[in-house]
Amino acid sequence: TRNNTLHQALPMIRVLLADDQILFRQGLASLLSLESDLEIVGHANHGQEAISLASTLHPQVILIDVRMP
Repeated sequence: TRNNTLHQALPMIRVLLADDQILFRQGLASLLSLESDLEIVGHANHGQEAISLASTLHPQVILIDVRMP
């Protein structure tokens, strides 16, 4: 269908997840992986790791826990 063709033409949105609670991060990754236009490009355990990964992976979106070390 036309709508399906348009959806397939859209680029993937690159997402970096940053949270110190691994179970939450994995659960969020599982939920987001159900979206066909999202690509989880990395996982960070803390803020410094998120900064490092962001500079190498170039995500378009970073979902980060603001109360994380």
